[in-house]
Amino acid sequence: MVKTPAMIITGIAIALLVIYGADVAASVNLDGEIGEIDDGFLPLDDMQRGMGLGGPAIILPIIAFFISLKESSKGLGGMIIISGALILAGGIALVGTPAPEGVERNPAMLFIPGIIQIALGAIKIKKS
Repeated sequence: MVKTPAMIITGIAIALLVIYGADVAASVNLDGEIGEIDDGFLPLDDMQRGMGLGGPAIILPIIAFFISLKESSKGLGGMIIISGALILAGGIALVGTPAPEGVERNPAMLFIPGIIQIALGAIKIKKS
């Protein structure tokens, strides 16, 4: 019964991560640097993008796991793993790009939630 809402909020998280990645990709200059010239297609700076798109995308799959804890679902587990993999991919891409001036980045803050989501997805699949 709670499996459907859990899948919906995990789908929302995946959509947010795809939008986040597309916006970052749109902000890359021809020189390959994330810069101040192109801000992507959303009128957000790095912090707003991270808090508005990245924050919910990290929290929603974890909520979905716990609200559907007693129900088995390989599909939901796979969606949680996809969400975690997208977060890890974003973290890997982040490591390869220079940070804007005055911004300190800690890639571990992306890798840890991604690994946690992958582990939760694996647990969900294993319980199914």
